[in-house]
Amino acid sequence: MQKVEHIGIAVKTLASAVPLFEKLLNTPCYKTEMVETEKVNTAFFKQGETKIELLESTDPEGVIARFIEKKGEGLHHIAFDVADIEKEMERLKGEGFVLLYDKPKPGADNKLVCFLHPKHTNGVLIELCMERK
Repeated sequence: MQKVEHIGIAVKTLASAVPLFEKLLNTPCYKTEMVETEKVNTAFFKQGETKIELLESTDPEGVIARFIEKKGEGLHHIAFDVADIEKEMERLKGEGFVLLYDKPKPGADNKLVCFLHPKHTNGVLIELCMERK
């Protein structure tokens, strides 16, 4: 793993969360994107080398909607940039971690992504991400 790529925060609505984070971080949201496969709308902020990703569910039964219903708005995941996602997935499987996907999936911000099951990472949802070529 090379660096923290972004921190994902689950929010009820981007309409209220984006202005709040623009004030908090003193920087504008530089990008919004819908990720159909994950049923989310995203909004991105940049702070130094790290990005903050706000996640709004587009489906009342979606992962983010269920997360907010169970835990409320807040920290959802930490994403790490990796040089070779498939190689890193194999390494982590070999170390005993449970991956949520067998193959990387397309994610926001032109990334391939895979998540590690939080039951095996002290309750923290970890995302691996790699720039799509």
